[in-house]
Amino acid sequence: MDRRKFIKDSALASSLFFVPSFVKAFESVAAAQLGYKRLVIVQLAGGNDGLNTIIPHNNDIYYNARPRLAITKDIIKLNDDLGFHSSLLPLRALYDNGELSILNNVGYPNPVRSHFRSMDIWQTASDSDEYLQSGWLGRYLDAHGKKPYNAIEMDEQLSLAMKGEHFNGIATNDYKVLYRTAKDPYFKNVLNHYNDAHLSEHNLGYLYQTMIEAKSSAKYIYENTKVRLSQQEYPQNKFAKQLKNVAQFINSGLETKVFYTSLGGFDTHANQQNKQARLLKQYAESVSAFVKDLKQNGTFNDTLILTFSEFGRRVKQNAANGTDHGAANNVFIIGKNLKKAGFYNSLASLSDLDTNGDLKYEIDFRSVYATVLSKWMNVSTEGIINSKQKTLNFI
Repeated sequence: MDRRKFIKDSALASSLFFVPSFVKAFESVAAAQLGYKRLVIVQLAGGNDGLNTIIPHNNDIYYNARPRLAITKDIIKLNDDLGFHSSLLPLRALYDNGELSILNNVGYPNPVRSHFRSMDIWQTASDSDEYLQSGWLGRYLDAHGKKPYNAIEMDEQLSLAMKGEHFNGIATNDYKVLYRTAKDPYFKNVLNHYNDAHLSEHNLGYLYQTMIEAKSSAKYIYENTKVRLSQQEYPQNKFAKQLKNVAQFINSGLETKVFYTSLGGFDTHANQQNKQARLLKQYAESVSAFVKDLKQNGTFNDTLILTFSEFGRRVKQNAANGTDHGAANNVFIIGKNLKKAGFYNSLASLSDLDTNGDLKYEIDFRSVYATVLSKWMNVSTEGIINSKQKTLNFI
């Protein structure tokens, strides 16, 4: 039972609030004890160019490799070697406050440069030559989830990352539409025709059980979210709308531990500069508003935000003023009281590239996942991350 329902429904609570010692004790309870840790995933789909996101502004190799594409103006210099793209200005406050950790050179052995395959690898936490049918967050739900709404993706379709072997999250880009759909007469009519015998059948039982859980989840999300609509001003774009909905879910106290969001368009083979600048601006402004929203509602301390892209881009620009598919990239971790904020590690050498002209990976992305699971979600990685990965020290 959450605090609002406790106060509303309990006569005992009503009387105890007249006792000063009870009020003092109640207020002293740590926020972490009233809630639980939440993870928000942000996927930059298409392969964001990490070198023009975190810029090696003091490196001649970078400028020589990108005579027309290298960023030369308005770089937000964070140290003697690296700086933000100017579109990331809204994140500067998070960096200065110790609420942003930047992991460079994140990837995996024998990298794949296909969007679909590399995304599958990141979403399933597989090896490059291993094909898994369940996602790492789906397997987390298998072990630790109770309801589909324990993991919500802000989209119409559920990513592989959120599909478990026995349990899936729920996908919705508008919880009100989801609720209305679940109340549709046809939907209700189909459910009226199931019985216990149907539920024991493999395929039909799975279908009915999924529909039952979807209807229950839609009702739960709708009824618990409508009382805590966001008051924070967000940018006017689809990605910001996703984060605004996530903030409403978090601030409403939904029993959701994982949220999945995405911003697409980063496959910048041609005319990259303006396109990437616009997308990074959307990302930074939306995330900044999201963090402000959580802070205003006292929920930021229990929220961790992980931003990734399926691969980086080639160090050398192409003839179309863009970049081709690369390998290692940067990952952003945003949260309160990070153990190692700022730059977690240095950028890989630009003079020692792999055979395709890409940055060599240093950190296996599954180590990032293992760290989040063990140090943030406080669960074992067994059965979720197949490879034995060492945890990192950003949390």
